[in-house]
Amino acid sequence: MTHDVVVIGGGISGLSCAQELAENGLDVQVLERQVTTGGNAKSLRFDKFLMELGPTTLNAAFPNAMKRIDHLKLGQTTQELGENVRKRYLRDDRGLHGISTHPLGFFTSGYLSIRDRLSIATELFRPTKSNDNEETIHQFATRRFGVGFADKVIDPMAAGIFMGDSKSLSINGSFPKLVELEKRFGSITRGILAAKRGSEPGRMLLSWDDGIATLPQRLTSLLADRINTGVTVTKITRTSAGFKIETANSGTINSRAVVLAVQPHVASALLGDLAPETAAATGDIAAPAIGVVYFGYHKDQVDHQLDGLGFLSVKAKDQVISGAQFCSTMFSGRAPSDHVSISCYVGGARNPELANMPETELVNMVHRELSDLLGIRGEPVLSHCHRWPRGLPSYTLGHDARRQVIETTNQRVPGLFLTGNYLQGVSMTNCLEASSVTAGRVVKALKLTPAKTVPREQQLGA
Repeated sequence: MTHDVVVIGGGISGLSCAQELAENGLDVQVLERQVTTGGNAKSLRFDKFLMELGPTTLNAAFPNAMKRIDHLKLGQTTQELGENVRKRYLRDDRGLHGISTHPLGFFTSGYLSIRDRLSIATELFRPTKSNDNEETIHQFATRRFGVGFADKVIDPMAAGIFMGDSKSLSINGSFPKLVELEKRFGSITRGILAAKRGSEPGRMLLSWDDGIATLPQRLTSLLADRINTGVTVTKITRTSAGFKIETANSGTINSRAVVLAVQPHVASALLGDLAPETAAATGDIAAPAIGVVYFGYHKDQVDHQLDGLGFLSVKAKDQVISGAQFCSTMFSGRAPSDHVSISCYVGGARNPELANMPETELVNMVHRELSDLLGIRGEPVLSHCHRWPRGLPSYTLGHDARRQVIETTNQRVPGLFLTGNYLQGVSMTNCLEASSVTAGRVVKALKLTPAKTVPREQQLGA
């Protein structure tokens, strides 16, 4: 038989896209190389501790994604941030600096110099960019707010969100809304103030009692026997009726359309002959290795109040931790009542080699650095390390052009679509919104393309 759509990849993007296609009445099959679904959205329980191996929150500022969450009947079970999240912490060579989450927090804190704070205050009066040259995040922030703010706030933020380097990441690819605010209002400050007065939802981070894995688990249960795990796709070719998908261990599968929801390097390898332009574009997207090191401590071991989301670090020599999250402060149920839990992030574009260190050595190194920062005494009650050989995609200069090539693949190869966290944003909500757009394009394309009869020799199992 020939399926309407085969979705290759069972992460958040692939599962969400497949579920929307199924809701539209299409015959959908999901092929996932791993034995479990969910991609990097995995939550692990250790007794009463909960560790997130990948993404940790859902951003409620994405209305379409939140409608999807509600539609999946997951909206009523979300957890909001804990009430003890009161500050943002940034780390420089002087240590940790707690900054109020109030809009004027940076002006009342001593983290930035007086000169830096004055530079931020004058952003309202700075001219807009006079050309169309693409800028890095650092160049954009320096031009709008000054080099101090770019070095000490924006660079740590880029490392925290993308595990990347603000001096190589594209502002258009990474923070397109900031570019739009400058174009629309002539000032980022003016644009943010206008958004506050409007109807745009405020930024709110959410999760679930059992962690982020709740979402892929729900999608997996809804898709049920449409999902095939442990299936490795080796080749995709065009046929008169659509596509022939060859696998290493499950024979050949035929479909009218294909959605690739895999990492960019996998997409590149599969598309070399079928869609060479897209293969080149996806192949240019790097994803440096990331390590996640998780600790559990007795509360009385830690001097710091842990009254924030965590902390982000400026780039410094011999620094190991790019950022950390105070998990037990962010959401309830992340540690026993008399304990705390902290996740630390290493590697990425700053030091990818750290993620490949021997586990014991890496855990000990991170624990020592964390102990100095937070006043921790003694050894952790619990520690766990997870390494991602390929981490978050890097939206480097030229990302807009690459994305345009990738998102127009269907125009060159009708019936072939791509979706994933390397296109419109790395967060789960970005993936939900992008996969929904992809599902809509697939539905439209199939409605315009009548199904064709497939010769017996091309059918699965023939």
